[in-house]
Amino acid sequence: MSIAHLKVFRDIGQSHSISQAAALNNISQSAVSQTVKALEKQLGVDLVDRTTRPLKLTSAGEIYYEAARDIVRRHGEMEANLEVHKNVLSGAVHIASIYSIGLYEMTQFRERFLQMHPETKIHMEFMRPDKIYEALLDDRVDFGLVSYPTPSKALSVIDWRMEQMVLVCHPAHELAKRKAVVPQDLARRDFVSFDQGLSIRKALDRFFREHAVSRGVQLEFDNIQMIKEALSINQGVSILPERTVRQEVFERRLVAIPIQATGLVRPVGILLNRKRKLSRTAQEFLDFLRGNEKAEAA
Repeated sequence: MSIAHLKVFRDIGQSHSISQAAALNNISQSAVSQTVKALEKQLGVDLVDRTTRPLKLTSAGEIYYEAARDIVRRHGEMEANLEVHKNVLSGAVHIASIYSIGLYEMTQFRERFLQMHPETKIHMEFMRPDKIYEALLDDRVDFGLVSYPTPSKALSVIDWRMEQMVLVCHPAHELAKRKAVVPQDLARRDFVSFDQGLSIRKALDRFFREHAVSRGVQLEFDNIQMIKEALSINQGVSILPERTVRQEVFERRLVAIPIQATGLVRPVGILLNRKRKLSRTAQEFLDFLRGNEKAEAA
């Protein structure tokens, strides 16, 4: 058995899915199935219960999964320790990010880092916040980028940046010509908002309660991109981080209006698994992101 085989089985155990394990390892589902069969033949036990959906591990499979998870983690730590002795920065970084940090922005960071360190690889996955927490706890990524980060016994948080929130609407909306608005200007407006339960929705609901402003939520989405799509056809107004709508504002598809005297911001942090030792490459990219934000703030 190889580290690659162990990683495939670890991902099966974490995701309970052949297809997801295949995607995580950039191989076919057939290759994953063949790996499991080869391991079962070698070990002389069934590792996977093929009669259930979603897929479940057998009791022997659970034992093997825990061992595989530990070996893969230790192998990663070994590689991280060896990297400090290399003259050229190499290796891969696996990052999970919320959608609203933006494909465009993170692609720019990635390209600039690769120009400085062409021997490295940066793998990025965009997902919902709860899935990022899961990926970190399952030790599938080096670090995660989330808004309103929540530390725990297993996860630590590095503050990355504070994003100013603004009112966003279509250029034809009656508020579009305003230079600025106050919270009371938003009373009884039709809002395109985030799904209930998301941290940003809770923060906005708290903002409206504190200012005694009643709003009507007409549409709800779980990501900023869908909210922007609704605003682009003049379905109402929304409050979003200013930097997430810069491109649309530049193209004059949306308008961003400052909200006076609120201090309404969205915190974005970097989540880390406390037990995971970052490789040299992962640490360098983390430092690169932090340094870029400090430079922009200055």
